[in-house]
Amino acid sequence: MKGQPEPPPVARASDPYSKAQPEPNPVAPVSTPLRNAAYISARAAAPGESELNRRRLRKELFAIRGLLRVQLCSYLGLAFALVGLRYTGRMPVLRAAAILGLLLASSLVWAGETDSSSNSITATEPAISESLRREARAAVDRSCTWLINMQNDDGHWSSSEFPALTALPVWGLVLAGHIKSESVRKGTEYILTCVQKDGSIWRQPSETRKGGGLSNYNTALCMVALHAADRTRFSKVVMGARNFLSRAQHTSRDKFQGGMGYDADTGRPYADLSNSYIAYEAMKLTADLRMLEDEHPSADLDWDAARAFVESLQNDDGGFIYKPGQSMAGADTNKTGEVTFRSYGSMTYAGLLSLVYADVDKNDPRVKSAFDWATTYWTLEENPGMGLEGLFYFYNVLTKALSVYDADKLTLPGGKEISWRSEITRKIVNLQKIDPADGSGYWANEASRWMEADPVLVTAYAVIALVVALGE
Repeated sequence: MKGQPEPPPVARASDPYSKAQPEPNPVAPVSTPLRNAAYISARAAAPGESELNRRRLRKELFAIRGLLRVQLCSYLGLAFALVGLRYTGRMPVLRAAAILGLLLASSLVWAGETDSSSNSITATEPAISESLRREARAAVDRSCTWLINMQNDDGHWSSSEFPALTALPVWGLVLAGHIKSESVRKGTEYILTCVQKDGSIWRQPSETRKGGGLSNYNTALCMVALHAADRTRFSKVVMGARNFLSRAQHTSRDKFQGGMGYDADTGRPYADLSNSYIAYEAMKLTADLRMLEDEHPSADLDWDAARAFVESLQNDDGGFIYKPGQSMAGADTNKTGEVTFRSYGSMTYAGLLSLVYADVDKNDPRVKSAFDWATTYWTLEENPGMGLEGLFYFYNVLTKALSVYDADKLTLPGGKEISWRSEITRKIVNLQKIDPADGSGYWANEASRWMEADPVLVTAYAVIALVVALGE
């Protein structure tokens, strides 16, 4: 299972959850703030741009315009100062004007420098300290080495029957900067062998199971990995997968309407929030392929139905449950016999992320109450309500949800403010295990539920979570 030596990592790939500006297109005009503003404005208005990137581009545009205003005022102040200094011997009032002009220019330049670096919690307090950032990068590098070593010769990881278990390591390696590596190439080539005629990406398992071949789950994760690895080369495959997922959305007028299950071909009415969030995410992250030249637009989801399904799973406390009539965290029965299903961590973050993907406004009560639940029950010691079960799935969806929610600081009960990026980065780094054979790193969960006994799956979750938390 040992892989061949890999080339050095290339620059990190553009990450839809990243706070950093993606690498500029070779033909993009990026040489001046003014040209940057024009370029970003055009990108934000482009019909194929995803909503997540559109929001981020608007923020960048706002910051650039502010910087341009500061620069303009500083230049005027300097000009005023130079004129005043030129004639200070003749008119004392111009001497005062020169001093004021210099003070204005210097203060505005300082303000511009402060504003241009204020993407963190504050201008002086970075969301993640440089020392912790270095530790996290080293942990990511160690885990990428471990993942590469664990890849099978045909390109798959863990189980050849479930390509999603290959898609997650591929996605993690791409986000970590190994986009041009041999490991990513082999992984994507393996995924291509799982593409079906109807556009889905999965394989028939050797054993019969209730969820069938998990076609929705496998397709969603595989299309994200392919799109991240090379959206141009794999565009037709991803378009086919988008069409498949749009057809797999539950449309019957029942409690599952708008949601997604494991496999629509099983014939049973079923949808849950975990499968739904993964499918919603896949459709959003590949939305730039909705229209290709000389192609018909690919199908999309019924987002109104998706919003309604997600909302139906939200409790009065703001948290979420797994599916209609079931919570993995159990239920409570009051004195009148009314049953209340308990909210829990991983599904609450999945619900928050799904609402954002469905274009529900950040100030909407549904979104705010989900965020409030997250802060009220904040902990990284467990998946709240579930203990260690699904812990790394929890870390993975938490980082993505809080990143797209766009809040770097959380105010906990009692008024304490924390940087969630620093907190989860430190936690995941501290949980990494080191392989004594070669010094590579991986993660493992002692609670085996939901396949987290597989260190490859858990390590892929952790790598993605770390890169998203770092915002790079």
